[in-house]
Amino acid sequence: MGHPALSAGEARIARNQGNCYAARMMRHVIFLTALCAWAQNFADIRPSPQQLAWQEMEIGVLVHFGPNTFMDREWGDGTADPAVFQPTQLDADQWVRAAKAAGARYLIMVAKHHDGFCLWPSRHTDYSVRRSPWKQGKGDVVREVEQACRRHGLAFGIYLSPWDRHDPRYADNRKYDDYYVAQMTELATQYGPLVEFWLDGAGSEGHVYDFVRYVRTMRTYQPNALLFASLDFMPYGDIRWVGNEEGFAQEENWNVVDNYGIVRWRPAEADTPLRHGHWFWHPDAEKRLKSLEELMETYHKTVGRGAQLVLGIAPDSRGLLPEADVRRLEEFGAEIQRIYGRPVAEGDPSFLPIPEGRRIDRVVLAEDLAHGQMVRRFRVEARVGNQWKEVARGTTIGHKRILIFDPIETPALQLVVEASLGPMHLKPMAAFYGGR
Repeated sequence: MGHPALSAGEARIARNQGNCYAARMMRHVIFLTALCAWAQNFADIRPSPQQLAWQEMEIGVLVHFGPNTFMDREWGDGTADPAVFQPTQLDADQWVRAAKAAGARYLIMVAKHHDGFCLWPSRHTDYSVRRSPWKQGKGDVVREVEQACRRHGLAFGIYLSPWDRHDPRYADNRKYDDYYVAQMTELATQYGPLVEFWLDGAGSEGHVYDFVRYVRTMRTYQPNALLFASLDFMPYGDIRWVGNEEGFAQEENWNVVDNYGIVRWRPAEADTPLRHGHWFWHPDAEKRLKSLEELMETYHKTVGRGAQLVLGIAPDSRGLLPEADVRRLEEFGAEIQRIYGRPVAEGDPSFLPIPEGRRIDRVVLAEDLAHGQMVRRFRVEARVGNQWKEVARGTTIGHKRILIFDPIETPALQLVVEASLGPMHLKPMAAFYGGR
């Protein structure tokens, strides 16, 4: 099934955004724990089948590549000559293999960044790979990446920046929206099923975006694609930005949010680059590559808090991921498998026997989100002698919750839920040991 059409309230908000947008941006998101005064029962909100499937994927990658790669820039101003785009060894399969080795199950390709340069031969602008010397102007990066994803079993998504620093139509709301929707349509109809469509919130320069039109266009051609945007940028998306580029979700992380009076299941996606501060590749920046320890901390503070982790990867001027980046991605995926590939014990959601003589130092909890998110506060206890000793506690569980504690030997763990919004549906509890 696809997504429902915009409600009258959503449409009204979009029509009025020119007058009210700035003021409404100031309203912060209200999470479930603060919503008891509202008439609607937030505990009744459920995810769509597409959202459930997306949350199960847990890890994705976001690929930045374009003129900035060849000009040692993070932010292009839209004046770069297309001739600078000339990769000599572009290999989309290498990108996808490295992403898959890291544990990623989907890839989002930046088809157009803020500089306006298009990595596919768009019919609606000449500022694209069509004017580059790469493959004599007959290449299509988006196509090559999409096909590589299909070959290697990764779901494919697209990032299309609403902000455009090149196209002169951007100064005219209606003309630019016509252009943007035309490009959305190209990407939504020519590259197979999309798992996610990214609307980055950077920049606006006074432009008022016609979000209703954008959403209807994507729902028309890709009804199963999930729309990503920050909460203050588009209130009726399917996925929300976690709020920072460190890749850390809040310890208390709810999937249901109320934004501008629109109540939706909208899980968090945490994006962070593989190299500190760099979404695009830069020469001589190997020291910025994040360590394995940093990546594992990011994993525990995103996936381990019920959010999605998206790692930013960046091919170099050859069109290849640097060898050091590939190795780090492989190490990251291997470490996740080493620790979480085989539990010490797994079973009952509330009471878990541990084999005699086995050490554990972490537990993984999960709710069956098909029945909603219910747990508000909990603790985990280990049996010590004739008593139960608290080893970890938390607020939300959601899709997945990883709790790490000092290594112990214990005959059993138990989960004690101290507060919930309603009847809970917990998945089996699992205990692990991360030591060597």
